[in-house]
Amino acid sequence: MNIGEIAKRAGVSRSTVSYALSGKRTVSDNTRQKIQRVIDELGYRPNASARALANGRTSTIGLVFPPAGDHYTGMQLDFIGSVVEAAATHDYDVLLSPSGVDSDRSFQRLLGERRVDGAILMEIRLEDDRVDHLAALGFPCVAIGRTAHPENGWWVGLDHTALAAACVRHLADLGHRTIAFVNRPETLLRTGYESARRGLEGFTKAAAERGLTVRTYCCGDDAASGQACLEQILHDEPATTALVTLNEAALGGIYRGLAQADRHVPRDFSVTGVVAGRWAETVTPQLTAADVPAEEMGRRAVELLMERLDRPDATPRHHLLVPPISLRASTGPAGLPGKAEVPASAPFPQS
Repeated sequence: MNIGEIAKRAGVSRSTVSYALSGKRTVSDNTRQKIQRVIDELGYRPNASARALANGRTSTIGLVFPPAGDHYTGMQLDFIGSVVEAAATHDYDVLLSPSGVDSDRSFQRLLGERRVDGAILMEIRLEDDRVDHLAALGFPCVAIGRTAHPENGWWVGLDHTALAAACVRHLADLGHRTIAFVNRPETLLRTGYESARRGLEGFTKAAAERGLTVRTYCCGDDAASGQACLEQILHDEPATTALVTLNEAALGGIYRGLAQADRHVPRDFSVTGVVAGRWAETVTPQLTAADVPAEEMGRRAVELLMERLDRPDATPRHHLLVPPISLRASTGPAGLPGKAEVPASAPFPQS
C-alpha cells in the first residue's frame, strides 16, 4: 500500500496526501479526515524512508558507543537500555553504532548517509574527537559524560570527582586510615576516559585532605581481574582496611578475593564505590555506594536531544548529577584485619 493508492481511494492528489501526512502545507479538516479514514481502513504505515522524505526526520537516533573491550559491562548495558526505552516514549528507534576514534567507519556512515536525526555519545573522554567533530558539523548530539571543556555542550553527566571524594570521606569518618582505589582498566585511564580520570582525581584529593595512606590500581572489567587486584592490594599493603571502586564489573571478584583472604566484610574490611544500584544490591553483603542513576541519565539525554531537534537554536543545556551515598551493609568502623567467621560471598553475575 502506498500514497498513490490512498490518494485514489480518498479522491485527492498524491501531493495532498503527502501534505496531510507531513504537515508541510495546510490541508482542510474535511480533506484530512477523509485521508485519515482511508489510512485507518488500509492500515497504512509509512516506512522510514518515506517518513524521512515527507518531514525531514528519520525518527531514529544514533547511540555511539566505542567498546572498551570484548564485552559490555552491566553498567554499559544499563545505559544502552535506558536510552532505548526513553527513545521509544518519543516514538524514536535507536541505531547502535559501536564506533569511535579507533574504528570510525560506522560512525561516518551514520553521519554521511543521514541515517539518524541526532546522536547520543557514550563513554566520553576528556578530549573526545567525536564531540568535536559533531560540533563542527552542527550535527545534533548529546553526550552522556563531560569533556574537559563542557561549557558549550549538551550533556548529562555524573560528578565522579565529587562521588569518589564522598566515598573517601565516608570511610575516613569510620576511622579507616589505609585505603585503596580500584579504577577501570589502564587503557581507559591512559586514553582519558572521563569517569576514570575524574574519579581518580576526587579520590586522590579527598585522601590527601584527610591525611590517608592510599594506593591506586587499574583493574580489568571482569571478576577475575577484580580478584587479582584485591590480592595485589593486600600483598602491597596488608594493613589496608577499605577500598573505593568505580569498577562494578570487578566487584564480584573483589568480594571473592576478600573471602579467600579471610577478610570479613565489613568487620575486617569495608568496600564502597560508584556503582549502579541494582549491582550494589546483588553482592552479599550489599554494597554501600553512590548509586549510578543510569535510567535517569539515559532519559535526560534523550529529552535533551529531542529539545535540540525541535529547537535547533536553543541555548545548550546540561545536567550534572550527584546522587547521595546509599548506606548498605558493606562498610563499618575500621578494625584490625583478622580471621573471618562468616566470609564475604559474591553471587555476582559475570559482566
